Amino acid sequence: MSSSHYCATVPLRWSDMDAYGHVNNVQFLRLLEDARVTGFAQWFDRDRPLLEEGVLVTRHEIEYVAPLTFRHAPIAVDMWCTKISGAGFDLGYEVRDPQGVGDVLYARAETGLVVYDFPTSSPRRIRTDERDILRAHAGDAVAFRWRSR
Repeated sequence: MSSSHYCATVPLRWSDMDAYGHVNNVQFLRLLEDARVTGFAQWFDRDRPLLEEGVLVTRHEIEYVAPLTFRHAPIAVDMWCTKISGAGFDLGYEVRDPQGVGDVLYARAETGLVVYDFPTSSPRRIRTDERDILRAHAGDAVAFRWRSR
């Protein structure tokens, strides 16, 4: 894991399982959201946190690598910024075992986000202070298997 990556530990819920005993693929989006909310609270810790001002998801891409079964130990979600544009940015993730629990990578993912002004119902430019925070957490593109072909 790169020093620019943020790591959130996210608990699993019994209701995350599907009929096969694995964490349902849709629940991975919740795991990513939980990591994002926790990470943004730390990254943008100031008078006007980014989540309260407005940020919307524009896309998700997930590559499932190994089945994740329910357990009481949380999973780790490494998160970093892969791209910054005028009003949007992308976050990369790896969903894996936390240190000391195992060494399995369960999924790689990327989420596109746009900063948003709710009063005007429109995207807004990323401010310089926000851009600096995102740059501090910048990392490589997500290593999706399809990209290596």
